[in-house]
Order: sequence, then C-alpha cells, then structure tokens
Amino acid sequence: MSTTDAHTRVLDGRVVLVTGAGQGLGRAAALAFAAQGATVVLLGRTVAKLETVYDEIVRAGGPQPAILPADLAAAQERDFEALAQAIAGQLGRLDGILHCANAFARLSPLSQQTMEQWLIQFRVNTLAPFAINRFCEPLLKRSPDAAVILVGETHGHAPAAYWGGYAVSKAALEAYFRVQADEWADRPNLRINLVIPGPIHTPFRHRTHPAEDKSALPPPEALCPLLVELMGPQGQKTRGQVIAFRS
Repeated sequence: MSTTDAHTRVLDGRVVLVTGAGQGLGRAAALAFAAQGATVVLLGRTVAKLETVYDEIVRAGGPQPAILPADLAAAQERDFEALAQAIAGQLGRLDGILHCANAFARLSPLSQQTMEQWLIQFRVNTLAPFAINRFCEPLLKRSPDAAVILVGETHGHAPAAYWGGYAVSKAALEAYFRVQADEWADRPNLRINLVIPGPIHTPFRHRTHPAEDKSALPPPEALCPLLVELMGPQGQKTRGQVIAFRS
C-alpha cells in the first residue's frame, strides 16, 4: 500500500492516460496519480523508461499500470484508433488524460529552422493531443467524471524570437484547447483545461536553457498537487481554463 491512506485517495477506481510518461512532468504526474489510486496508462516512445516508471509505481503500492509504447511523431489515425481500442479492451474505461508528450527541435532563428522540424513538433505537440482526445472521447463520455489536461508552454501563450515552430505548435495547441473546451461546455461529466508549467527542473528545461543554474527551479513534483486536483473530483468546477503554475 502507498503512503497515502486508501480511504482518502481521490483517484481511486479511475483510469488515467499519461503521455510522455517516461520522464519529467509525465513521470512525476504518473507516480502522483497512482499514489492517489489511479490505474495509470503509461504512454511514451522509450519502453525502457516506461518500464522504470511502471516498476516505481508497483514498488510504491499503486494499482498495476499499463504500458502503451507509441511514437507520436510517426503515428497515423489508425494508430490512435488502436490506442483507444487497447485501453477499452484492457481496462474497460478511461476517466482522464494528461498530455505531457513534447517535441522540441532547438532554439534558433526562423531562417535556420526546417519544415521537418516544424512538422514533428506539430505532430507531437498539437495533432497527437487532438487525435488521442478524438478517439478516446467515446470512453471519456462514458465516465461519470472525466478530465483532460493539456500541458501548454509559456512561449506558446506568448511567442517570442527563436522559439519558432515550437512556439507556433504550442500556440496551435492552445487554440485547439479553446475549441474543444467550447464543444464540451455542455457536458457536465467531461472537462478540459490547459496548464502552463513555467520554468521547472525537467529534461526539456535542460535543452532550452543548458547554462542555467537549475537548483532554484521547482521540481516537476511541485505541479502534481494541481494536476491531481484537476484530474479528480475537486476539479469538477474548473473547466475551459488556462492555468499558469506558480510555485
């Protein structure tokens, strides 16, 4: 049994899909959801990383998770449909999705960025959340209380020089979020929110700010109480919101 008392775990009985679950914020959130009683579906590209998170959850006494390897940069519609079918077939329900998968090329002037870099970032950062939500929507609609959380980025909300295709893909994600939130506005059992983490100590931050002193940055675990709240019953009244994390 985990250190959280079984009678107070706010995600007991729920099934939650976490993309990008192998590292960073996805890993931290998967562990936090499992500690609160959720059966977590771990989705990522690197099986070894997912297996490590799987073992961490089991050692901590969380419900046995599931692993779904996927390369979101190459996935086609049939792959996303198969993903939803696998969740339905193996677990029979889906009560939440946290989209943490992230593609980033590099900081550079637009004149040095390539179409391939833009396409990969769009496929992972924008198209994959849309496609996963689309094919998982029938499962989510059957849940009495389903929550979807998109992870945005500061430079998607306020684009700036050198962030190029990454900023544009995250800005597009925010536009998609607003459309989806509007379409789900009349569904009391289904909500979507977008969280902007800000600077946190993750592998992504190491790539964007390699020379920065990371010791003062909050760890990804600092966001987990907010993510648990949005994913659970306490978050039922929070819908269609862009939420900037403040440590």
